[in-house]
Amino acid sequence: MSVFTKLYRGETRFNFIGSRKRWYAVSLVLVVICILSIALRGFNVSIDFKGGTQFQINKAAAGITTTQVENALAAAGEPADSAAQEVGSGSTRSIIIKMQELNQEQQHDVSVKFAQELHIDPANISIDSVSSSWGSDVTKKAVQGLIIFLIAVFLYITVRYDWKMATGALVALLHDLVIAAGIYSIVGFELTPSTVVGLLTILGFSLYDTVVVFDKVSENTRDILATARMSYADAANLAVNQTLMRSINTSVISLLPVAGLLFVGAGLLGVGTIKDLALILFVGLAVGAYSSLFLATPIVVELKNRDPQYQHLVRRVAARRANAAKQAAAELASASAVGPAIGGGSAAAPVRGTPRPAPRPGARRPDRKPRKRT
Repeated sequence: MSVFTKLYRGETRFNFIGSRKRWYAVSLVLVVICILSIALRGFNVSIDFKGGTQFQINKAAAGITTTQVENALAAAGEPADSAAQEVGSGSTRSIIIKMQELNQEQQHDVSVKFAQELHIDPANISIDSVSSSWGSDVTKKAVQGLIIFLIAVFLYITVRYDWKMATGALVALLHDLVIAAGIYSIVGFELTPSTVVGLLTILGFSLYDTVVVFDKVSENTRDILATARMSYADAANLAVNQTLMRSINTSVISLLPVAGLLFVGAGLLGVGTIKDLALILFVGLAVGAYSSLFLATPIVVELKNRDPQYQHLVRRVAARRANAAKQAAAELASASAVGPAIGGGSAAAPVRGTPRPAPRPGARRPDRKPRKRT
């Protein structure tokens, strides 16, 4: 039976739980890299969070480049908070540059200076201004929403299953959050309110995938302490294998349209307004599928194995398997001993009732005396 057939039927036997320390090491390396990037590089935060003024030069297809815009801003004597960014393509191409928060008069003066330096109509420059207090409120609301979401998840899974599964799910969600944020820091995409919406979306997807696996684990471990047919780790590993194909199908179907948004929409077509949402969705869906299989369930097994009753279960299962192995070895030895006894004996010993072979023509029979000639 091929691997794909086993995947389709949920009959694979990959040792996810037995090799959990390997996956812990992989996750730890990724988390450390992301934390270092966040601490050293930081985020490219939009004005919606930090406040400021944004100038957007529309219809910038007539040979205007980001370098020319930055030079024009320097010639006007106005410092920018970040480098100029190009978004869109063709007739929708535009260039965005961010500055500190300016009042109405300052915004008008900068817009006029821009137009003079670039030799364009001031009407082609749009201005978007956000106060720092409003941006601070947006940041606080985003953090509060995230905390409330994580608390609700922990309480729901605790009520539905137990606190050990809730802890495993929460660790997996925090793992996904750190890696997704670290990827944003490494790539340098702008952090916008759309990013926060996408982040909550992918955390919900990761939670859904984790709960599917937990539901199968709960089914496999029902009355496991009474039967002692397998340990909790064995039942959990079986559950992950049984839900592996469902997780792969869900992840692939979800990643394909998001990949289209990211690589075709933002990459090839240059629609820069969707890349902040597309990147967080793509990274989050991939990392969420990984954590639900390789992180959440192994953590639950680690917590369960600390319980004395499950430690006793491991010893009972090991003793039962050892007795079964001894019994199988004894039966094999008994069968090996009976085999030679049945087929033993001398090959040369005559067997009663076996007819003598017919003599050759002209041959003398050994039981007759030779005749005397007269």
